[in-house]
Amino acid sequence: MNRLISASVALVTMTGAASAADILRRDAAPMTAPAFYAPYNWTGFYAGINGGGGWGQSEWSGNSFAISGGFVGGTIGYNWQLGQGVYGLETDIDWSNIGGSTGCGVTSCETKNDWLGTARIRIGYAFDRFMPYVTGGLAYGGIHSNVAGFLSSSDTKVGWTAGVGVEGIISGQWTGKIEYLYVDLNNSAAVDFRANLVRAGLNYRF
Repeated sequence: MNRLISASVALVTMTGAASAADILRRDAAPMTAPAFYAPYNWTGFYAGINGGGGWGQSEWSGNSFAISGGFVGGTIGYNWQLGQGVYGLETDIDWSNIGGSTGCGVTSCETKNDWLGTARIRIGYAFDRFMPYVTGGLAYGGIHSNVAGFLSSSDTKVGWTAGVGVEGIISGQWTGKIEYLYVDLNNSAAVDFRANLVRAGLNYRF
């Protein structure tokens, strides 16, 4: 009986010692540091492509009519990030097919935008890899006007543009954006051109 009691005491003692040693080994093991997650920085040059559609109106001496069409082109720009604020300059040039026509007495009047460019500032707020922004600046484009059977002209017109957008990281150095711009090329006494543009863009950041 004494031998049974002694064996039980020894077994309990050995089990307790092993558990204590295991706890000491776990406590002594180095802890793995949490992974460091660096916030995304938007500073730098970028270049890309854009495309979309537009609609609006043209006006010939008080006679307004609808215009619509598509466009596609290229974009370059630069961003500076200060805190969560992102400040940038962006320019683009697009081939355009935005146009329309209306009756003008016994004939028809047509307005067509052959190409369109902008040079704008962008002011955004970075939520890490996601950035909404406002934008505005200079707009210019080639406007072709035609009175069927009588006369036609092609002019480069200058105006202004303003809009909003959102840009986000797709993968690595690639970003994607969706943007709305209002464009007003109304510096002509005879023909005005005003359009709403909705476009998507794909940029590569260097």
